[in-house]
Amino acid sequence: MAPYPRDMSSQTHISGEGTTAATNGRKGAIVAAGSHKLFIRSSAAVAPGLDFGNAWEYAAAPETTKVKVEERYGLFINGKFITPTGSGRERAAYFPTINPATEETLSEIAQGSAKDVDAAVKAARAALPRWAGLKPTERAKYIFRIARRIQERARELAILETMDGGKPIRESRDVDVPLAAQHFFYHAGWADKLEYAFPGIPPSGIRPLRSGAGSRLQEAGHPKPIGVCGQIIPWNFPLLMAAWKLAPALACGNTCVLKPAETTSLTALRLAEIFEEVGLPPGVVNIVTGDGSTGAAIVNHPGIDKIAFTGSTEVGKRIAKAIAGTDKKLTLELGGKSANIIFDDASIDQAVEGIIQGIYFNQGHVCCAGSRLFVQESIVEEVIAKLTVRLASLRVGDPMDKNTDLGAINSRMQLEKIEQYLEQGAGEGAKLHCPAGPPTRTLAEKHRHPAQSSEKPVARVSGLPDKGFWCRPCFFSGVQPSHLVAREEIFGPVLAVMTFRTPEEAISRANNTPYGLAAGVWTDKGSKIFEVAKKLEAGVVWLNTYNKFDAASPFGGFKESGFGREGGMQGLRGYVRI
Repeated sequence: MAPYPRDMSSQTHISGEGTTAATNGRKGAIVAAGSHKLFIRSSAAVAPGLDFGNAWEYAAAPETTKVKVEERYGLFINGKFITPTGSGRERAAYFPTINPATEETLSEIAQGSAKDVDAAVKAARAALPRWAGLKPTERAKYIFRIARRIQERARELAILETMDGGKPIRESRDVDVPLAAQHFFYHAGWADKLEYAFPGIPPSGIRPLRSGAGSRLQEAGHPKPIGVCGQIIPWNFPLLMAAWKLAPALACGNTCVLKPAETTSLTALRLAEIFEEVGLPPGVVNIVTGDGSTGAAIVNHPGIDKIAFTGSTEVGKRIAKAIAGTDKKLTLELGGKSANIIFDDASIDQAVEGIIQGIYFNQGHVCCAGSRLFVQESIVEEVIAKLTVRLASLRVGDPMDKNTDLGAINSRMQLEKIEQYLEQGAGEGAKLHCPAGPPTRTLAEKHRHPAQSSEKPVARVSGLPDKGFWCRPCFFSGVQPSHLVAREEIFGPVLAVMTFRTPEEAISRANNTPYGLAAGVWTDKGSKIFEVAKKLEAGVVWLNTYNKFDAASPFGGFKESGFGREGGMQGLRGYVRI
């Protein structure tokens, strides 16, 4: 693993003011980017009383448990791992999956072809009658076993999730893995209660039941499984998204073909091992890894009865177009540009922590991230000052260190996308604030001050590791609604700060987006909370908190953020025929 510099938390401030650079031990630099200028200065000018230098360094607390990773992984089809078939005349293909914090190859992942997808769908179809006809209480036992096994292997799964995705081990350990187990526990409880989940359907329990394992499925009014479900999940929460998709589908009696993201397939494949351990019948869950072509093969396969997709709005639109005119059911959970609204009567310190949780959790790789911050004009200076101080305290570095707040960006491609938005935002006139130093190594090198030696390594200039994909938490002030950083999903640790004067203006500006996934409201007035929340066009609205999830709570969006719900009783509806 590459060394992580001790000075990664050095505090500097970037804005668009164009004044002279600081000359103390933590130097800044005026740097040009097109027609605009970025200015780096010491955070001592912002909060001199909080600049303790290196007096209170955190001791390294790395996760030392070793997790075995195979050199090569196949596809999980019909209850066993198999070699991919390849496509046409091409031999079986594999691609590397890397650790984004070190750029080291972890393993080789199979590239599933259309033939492999076809085999997976046929296996799922063959397993459907037995699984759907199984007594619901017996189905529940399998799902309970999966949940318990996830708990038992929690440390291993958390480490693997961090190694493969770059997120801090603290988040994998405390959020991703527990929530994944929770979803299986929760939906196991619903397996024998589906007739009570949907109003207007008479419970089958009030009529005599015929004998036989499949008798409940034949009764009028009992919800029936959709069939074979194709499920495509993103790279930001690999294990958790697999649980979101698989748990309700299995509880409702469906069989599944799951495709994890190509950059984060390892925990899905480890989940396949858990399915083997608990004795899940062959073909009930099949996992086919690969790139976008594998996902397209699943979407277009005639044997798929439902598609559940979590990912970008662009891909979601292509999927909707591809299955239009077919009998396939569809659930889409897509992108977002969520509003986080802070009123002047809110608890400012609490709200600042909510901002941090809303946008910088998981390096901003969250579809519902509170990436647009609306602050009432009378408190905007106070909020920005406190946010600047708080960002300076966040630790960016080794994801396997339990002290780390922000880990590595998932991939080089995603980092380059974030860097483009950073330069575009500054080019449009917004002020970029990065209290801990240059946002990325590339920007530090690109805008290196002439006084800095060209021989000095860029890692020293930026204070970031010389390997891996890194972006410090930052935010733009002076953002206008027309700016790209206010309109488009960045999917990184970048916040756009805007202001409002009245509740009506806040609601109008928050709703002025093609997305509608989530929102947050911060105020001490209960009546204001509910009045504002009911007018926001968002699938989820958090009140005086942000990014809180529970398996019993439905999640989903409006407009270009998709349709359908996942989680809760409402999430079951997408996996049954009534």
